[in-house]
Amino acid sequence: MLKEDEIPQEVNDYLEYLKYQKNYSDYTIINYKDDIIEYLSYLNREYLDFKKVEYSDIRFYLMYLKDEKKDDNSSINRKLSSLRGFYKFLANEKIVKTNVFSLVNGPKKSKKLPRFFEYNELEELFSVPDLRTPLGQRDRLILEMLYATGVRVGELVKIKIDDIDFGRKNIIILGKGNKERFVTYGEYCEESLKNYIQDGRVALNIKDSKSLFLNNQGGNLTERGVRYILDQLIQKTSIQKKISPHMIRHSFATHLLNEGCDLLTVQKLLGHESIKATQIYTHVTTDRLKEVYFNSFPRAKK
Repeated sequence: MLKEDEIPQEVNDYLEYLKYQKNYSDYTIINYKDDIIEYLSYLNREYLDFKKVEYSDIRFYLMYLKDEKKDDNSSINRKLSSLRGFYKFLANEKIVKTNVFSLVNGPKKSKKLPRFFEYNELEELFSVPDLRTPLGQRDRLILEMLYATGVRVGELVKIKIDDIDFGRKNIIILGKGNKERFVTYGEYCEESLKNYIQDGRVALNIKDSKSLFLNNQGGNLTERGVRYILDQLIQKTSIQKKISPHMIRHSFATHLLNEGCDLLTVQKLLGHESIKATQIYTHVTTDRLKEVYFNSFPRAKK
């Protein structure tokens, strides 16, 4: 694997571009960097120049990922996406002639339904934080706000106090590509928000930060910090599921659709540019299917 001082300047330039021009989250940028470094390390092993690779070289790289590394199709497609973006940047900067990765199709993805929490599981999870402490109040608000708004974790940690319209229960969210959208929140989230701002955040805000979510040293909470908090919370429940911020986002979308919300509205709430991205949520739970069947089909019951 390449050492930090062996990483080409073009890679660092691309990561800077993702951060400041595309407004990608730190977590996403780290994943892009890891994918690119793994690829460059493979090229070094094969004595190939990343500026001169050809389509055939990439096919051998895919074979390496599949046969030697035993990566699944989802991982391979993610790595191809990272490299496709990197070479598009190189082509735009005239560092390479063409984006050779635009010619490469990844393996077919196995279709998986989004994993989500049942509502009773969320209720148990929400009961874990100790509301008598500043960190407990913050952690409860993290859960409530992720579920109430469906925001991405990168969007959550960027929320500032001035982004919140407390009267209308709206928040301005800065999403992918620096695009702004409004999300709204309900009474449960409102109660947690008031408790945290009036009590817990006052105790944590020793650095006079404008950010909503703070760590135990008064600094801005990071995406990694949120993931760590969720991991700690789930361990204190009886829930036998792994947790991630995106899984709560999946729960938000799934529960809306199960209660009759239309797909276009869910698309807008999630901040998806295309309806195709939202269509993965058109699944419904087995219980919901049975409920609709027995309430709607004329000969389902006597």
